[in-house]
Amino acid sequence: MVRLKVAVFNTQPPHLFFGGVERRIIETGKRLQGKVIIEVYCGAKAGFNKAAAVDGITLIPCFSTDLFFPVDNWFFNKSLGRMYKAIKADVFEAHTVSGYGFLKAMTQHKIKKPFIQTVHGVLADEYLQSLKFSSQTLRTKFSRIFMRKLSEMEKYAAQNADLLVTVSKYSLSKMVELYGVDAAKIRVVPNGVDVTRFKPARSSENLRLKVGVNDNACVLFVGNLIPRKGVTFLIDAARYILKENKKVVFLIVGDGPLKNYLVSYAKIQGVNENFVFLGNVPENMLPAVYNCADVFALPSIQEGQGITLLEAQASTKPVVAFHTGGIDEFVLNKKTGLLVKPDSRELADAILNLLSDEQLRNKMGRYARKFVCENFSWDICAEKMFDVYCEALNQNT
Repeated sequence: MVRLKVAVFNTQPPHLFFGGVERRIIETGKRLQGKVIIEVYCGAKAGFNKAAAVDGITLIPCFSTDLFFPVDNWFFNKSLGRMYKAIKADVFEAHTVSGYGFLKAMTQHKIKKPFIQTVHGVLADEYLQSLKFSSQTLRTKFSRIFMRKLSEMEKYAAQNADLLVTVSKYSLSKMVELYGVDAAKIRVVPNGVDVTRFKPARSSENLRLKVGVNDNACVLFVGNLIPRKGVTFLIDAARYILKENKKVVFLIVGDGPLKNYLVSYAKIQGVNENFVFLGNVPENMLPAVYNCADVFALPSIQEGQGITLLEAQASTKPVVAFHTGGIDEFVLNKKTGLLVKPDSRELADAILNLLSDEQLRNKMGRYARKFVCENFSWDICAEKMFDVYCEALNQNT
């Protein structure tokens, strides 16, 4: 069998960064090795400056800066544009805004090869959602400016790609609305979760002691500390929760540009003693961290899907999240978790509801794992992506 050769573009090296995009690249690539040869072209970030092989996937560094994403991404796309002759593949796939430089070069030089644009959360939607909430910092204001610019690049790629892939029906609708693309060229392929890694397990008392949970109830957040993840809502909600139950620890896993602000904000709100900011944790430790939790909270104001929602549910943890974006496609309200409007008091009430009812938590957790195992796995995602690669190739032959 002749294997397809696919070149994948992503600014962040997927073996050194562990966001949803990066996990998708690695997990789908692992599962398609018998059918597809995958080469991932990524920015020279976090010390990545020499080609490497991870899980059968070849990773190739391209020049970029290692400052912050918008600048890194701009240099990375400039590099890709200069490499249009050197990168050979049957199909090209770009994630978010990590390939518009190559697409522009293909268009300019009339290269007729299939180009797939994979959109996770629609950046134009993220920008518009951010305007609904007050800006806390100068950094947040700058991030909005960059978000608007990046959304313009994503729109260009969406309009000029041969096929589009996105993770939810919600994101599909927003691409049609905000980017003016034809829904007929969009394929919905949700992210997955490794249900053999993320599964229920007896939480380790040693780990609970180590991370500062001890014998308290634990509300867990996992994600990048960026504005759209809404961690300020969780800090505000903590004030209400702690009035009812002082023995609750809020475990924050992840890092990002808002970390120092969030630490300071928790102190201003008088809840800092109940917050533990762990930063990024090793990948092999993450399943055990989920099993320390009683409730998983994701107060995002915009989310195309949210892999952490799948990981938490696979670990039998009930979810509390805002009813925004595509979240209701991946969390079943009142069955696998509770969805509320973006409001700190409603977030607090939902968390308190679950913390006060162990039987309800257990029931939701069991149903959550069943729901995820039956509908979302990396095996399903990989097979659907292979079909998209074949479709794109057939369209261009």
